[in-house]
Amino acid sequence: MDEQGLASVRTRLEDFAAGVFAGLPRSDQRATGLRYLRGLMLDGRRKSMQPMARRLGVDHQQLQQFLTSSTWDVAGVRRRLAAVAADVVDPQMWVVDDTGFPKDGKASACVSRQYSGTLGKVGNCQIAVSIHAATDTASAVLNWRLFVPESWDKSCVPDTDGKIANPHARRLRRQPTTLDAAGAKKPHTRKQLPREEQIAQILRRRAASKLPDDERYRPKWMMALEMLDELAGWGQHPPLLTADAGYGQVAEFRQGLTERDIRYIVATTSTTTAQPGTAHPVEVDYAGIGPYPTPRYPQPARSVKDLTLAHGIEATTMVRWRDRLPATDHASTRPTELSGHFLALRVRPAGRAIQRGPDCGDDGVLPECWLLAQWPPGQDEPTDYWLSDLPSTTPLTELVRLAKSRWRIEHDYRELKTALGLDHFEGRSWIGWHRHVTLATAAQLFLTQLRLTHPKAAGQN
Repeated sequence: MDEQGLASVRTRLEDFAAGVFAGLPRSDQRATGLRYLRGLMLDGRRKSMQPMARRLGVDHQQLQQFLTSSTWDVAGVRRRLAAVAADVVDPQMWVVDDTGFPKDGKASACVSRQYSGTLGKVGNCQIAVSIHAATDTASAVLNWRLFVPESWDKSCVPDTDGKIANPHARRLRRQPTTLDAAGAKKPHTRKQLPREEQIAQILRRRAASKLPDDERYRPKWMMALEMLDELAGWGQHPPLLTADAGYGQVAEFRQGLTERDIRYIVATTSTTTAQPGTAHPVEVDYAGIGPYPTPRYPQPARSVKDLTLAHGIEATTMVRWRDRLPATDHASTRPTELSGHFLALRVRPAGRAIQRGPDCGDDGVLPECWLLAQWPPGQDEPTDYWLSDLPSTTPLTELVRLAKSRWRIEHDYRELKTALGLDHFEGRSWIGWHRHVTLATAAQLFLTQLRLTHPKAAGQN
């Protein structure tokens, strides 16, 4: 948005910022917050502090101090943003996802060599987990968390006996290998620092980026549940939740949603195991000692791939779930609707976590849910799978529409990164990162509000 376009919505932006920053104790903090939003929305390739300060005509140290050392509650701003987003978007579902922030150095908070979907490979980056409110026409971020890698947590460093204190850290660490000239495996020698030096290095990095002492490594799915609990404390509850297979394949994550009374439809992998929906456990003979055994299913659980293959591609149905977005090439002859072949089955997901969970009763009956599979014609097997605890009366078309609803989130990430500088923050502090992404979220929410309520406002597409 250029200066003229921003000036045309100045009053609306000031009213929006007044509500978002209402909890900031000082007037200069509220003024700088508004100024930062203007800097994020103004045209410009870089949205780091120095380029923004030049465009705004202010000292960049003012913006830096606001992000890194000023005393204002980022959680309070997010709480107010979440309330506004719920009103503006009126979501049909919430989406859990994560995104990468590529980095060159090693000093930024929680940067590490790790897999990033943004990069499509392992690279030096930060990873953030986010929750979005979404419909087919609009979406907005509700909450953020910065993922803490194991290399930033001293409780993930094995002790002298090889034991790891952090209960979530990987227990099995494979020795990296490479191939010699003959194709045989040979050890890949990687220099390992002594345990004391590893811990000292972690403590220095945490102190330099001011990581809170209680921030430890835990899986991304657990961080998502934490954010859902925080949002619930703010009075926000999802009508439905969806997530990719990185979250959906984890039984503990699905159980966590059920315990929070959150309906879901989440992607999973072909290796997820389940019993057919019609299967029933049978009584097991009592050995005469110890407690009576729980009834068990007579056949071992099968992968969702095998369960789907047993029905065959003939059981699939063509489903159209939404209109295709306008093509950039006006001469395109692509179909105007997105469609595919799908199959829905009732199954009972298996596994130790579910068998030990609260939903598995004393009779051994596993909880039932939907298995949705997409099976393109000409393929030997399905390409995508989802699990859902929606009612058994849910139509196939509705299952497909909801399963495919995550596409809006890519729009969020694209707009936040390319237009609003989400990944342009060059500071190294934990609090600075969280404040920057919160302010970028506020800028995107304001633009979303303009699009929905004043679609012809300057700078809107």
